[in-house]
Amino acid sequence: MLIQEFRVTLPLTVEEYQVAQLYSVAEASKDNTGGGEGIEVLKNEPFTNYPLLGGKYSSGQYTYKIYHLASKVPAFVRYLAPKGSLEIHEEAWNAYPYCKTVITNPGYMKENFVICIESMHIGDIGDQENVHELPPEKLKMRDVVHIDIANDPMSPSDYKETEDPTRFKSTKTGRGPLVGPDWKTKVNPVMTCYKLVTVEFKWFGMQKRVESFIQKSERRLFTHFHRQVFCWMDGWHGLTMEDIRAIEDKTKEELEALRKKGEVRGMKAELD
Repeated sequence: MLIQEFRVTLPLTVEEYQVAQLYSVAEASKDNTGGGEGIEVLKNEPFTNYPLLGGKYSSGQYTYKIYHLASKVPAFVRYLAPKGSLEIHEEAWNAYPYCKTVITNPGYMKENFVICIESMHIGDIGDQENVHELPPEKLKMRDVVHIDIANDPMSPSDYKETEDPTRFKSTKTGRGPLVGPDWKTKVNPVMTCYKLVTVEFKWFGMQKRVESFIQKSERRLFTHFHRQVFCWMDGWHGLTMEDIRAIEDKTKEELEALRKKGEVRGMKAELD
């Protein structure tokens, strides 16, 4: 078992981040869909009576998605896995400020592969020791990773000038750019996403290699996504949760159309 806690500090309020993350998820999903691959949203509905974090949270929004992204997985996984088995399933319970996401591969690896991401959002600079209330044995296993959206290195393939926090200044709020190694102590407002990632991978001979890949992938994902959250501020700032639900409904339709358009082209090519 691998346990890492990523701490991402942002110049937002906790209330703003609730809207910001949902808006950014909807927008980012469009970039990963098309050509028969992408994100399929099966459910997006309220839930109740589902105890989370020891029963402290029990209601919110439930989503169930399937990621059809065979071309995005590592080459060695594509080689080993049977055709059609590379669908990743994601279930998420958003009981903000606490959220839980469970990622599995039921078509192939079943119970041998589970990633659980538990997120807590708090108005601080990321200096609390145990917001997820881990027992002593798991706390010893946990590795804390601080992510600096302004100063952490980015790969050239991920970098966009329009999504660079050291260059972005919001026209709506006046926030930004984020400059210097100590910007976290100077901004107001400020909040931190505490993301606890627990990985269970049981595949003899490949555990260390896959866990290492997941570690790097999660850090890259969290860094890239939260740079977008900040730099897309003028798109989401001022939106209500009602606005967000309407955006999610529209995005679901667009994703399905994009994905099916690629499938139809692929079927036509096979027939020709």
